[in-house]
Amino acid sequence: MLTIVLGAVVPSSYAETPGDPSPSATQPQMDLSDWKLVWQDEFDYPDEELDKHWESQNAPSHHILCSRWRENVVVKDGILHLVNRKQQRGGQDWTSGSIWTRKKFKYGYFECRYRYAEATGTNNSFWLMTRGADPDEGKRFEIDINEGHYPNEVNTNIHNWSDVVVGDDGKKTHPSAHKGFAFGMRPDYSLPLEIPITTTRLRLTSNTSPHFHIRELRVFGVGDRYPDPLSETADQDINGLVNHATDPSVRVTASGMHNPNTRPEHAVDGTTLTSWTSPDEGEKWIELRWPEPITIGCIQFINGWQKDGHWTGWGQVSDYKIQAHDGKTWHDVATMNSKDEADFGANYHTYGLLWTEDELVFYQDRKELRRMPNEFCKSECPIWLSEAIIRWAGTVSDQIDGTSMKVDWVRYYQKESDQ
Repeated sequence: MLTIVLGAVVPSSYAETPGDPSPSATQPQMDLSDWKLVWQDEFDYPDEELDKHWESQNAPSHHILCSRWRENVVVKDGILHLVNRKQQRGGQDWTSGSIWTRKKFKYGYFECRYRYAEATGTNNSFWLMTRGADPDEGKRFEIDINEGHYPNEVNTNIHNWSDVVVGDDGKKTHPSAHKGFAFGMRPDYSLPLEIPITTTRLRLTSNTSPHFHIRELRVFGVGDRYPDPLSETADQDINGLVNHATDPSVRVTASGMHNPNTRPEHAVDGTTLTSWTSPDEGEKWIELRWPEPITIGCIQFINGWQKDGHWTGWGQVSDYKIQAHDGKTWHDVATMNSKDEADFGANYHTYGLLWTEDELVFYQDRKELRRMPNEFCKSECPIWLSEAIIRWAGTVSDQIDGTSMKVDWVRYYQKESDQ
């Protein structure tokens, strides 16, 4: 049986629960009426006092594109700024900031209100991670409450850093579980996966009514970068990058079609001049199936159509799920459910985690996004706030220079009954 591989090694118990909710107004909300605020940082002090509460990275970060330094962390007018600068330092072309609390925390509700840096290629993160050797209980872990990608992506990750495996090729992998969410509408979607997945079946589903047009659905292998999804030559734009959707062996099926001229195979024919158009009613999905497992680093799709040289009709896919199959069931890779434009760089949002001995529950604006069993996150750890420049968060350009992740506050609650 094929297992979806998240970070290349995933026990079956890490799999997402089928039917995991996507963000919407009807999602369960976090109720703090029985909780007590026991620690907080409102950043309402001079910059030099930050070091009383937080430690700062002052070193290169070779797994990303920037080194990170205390000078890039600035407290001003009640806001913490993690500033991106185009400058060579530590052997890297960019600098940014990353800090973690001197205090350690364990079970409770964690929350942070912040805005993303207003440029693609930035990773705006609120997270928890152990430091040092393996703890007495559980594993060394990382919980990414949100690795936010401008303008409208929320990414949640759970990493087990104790059980690292070295493959025959010398590459290190570890058990990880990722789930991402996108908000807002646009004609082009590019979904780079921080943790690649391996599968033989992938599908796009949507409840949008009455029907929608998928001009292109691309499934790229793992690469350092990916093409502009609206490029008419996307499959040839990056040497060595493979679009598995155009493999002659792939089988393309769908829930139906709007008319005989909008067939499923039109979504993988390499041109936006044709499309698969969904039926008006009932289930709406398009599926790609390969005879052998493939490893996926990025998924792209284009919806709508062009008129007078401009895209129109886009945003018809007002909700969608990208799902991969593990041989038994479908698992969400990415979801979107919103009819409003979203710009998380222009507006503050609140990201939260309920961490108990038994489960991990992720929130945005106190609406539940994701729920997972807590299998190994059992020890205390610091709270982290980090900005990074990475290729899998979109195009890296000079527009990043001078932008910053802006943090209003960080808070930690405990149940009144646990006091």
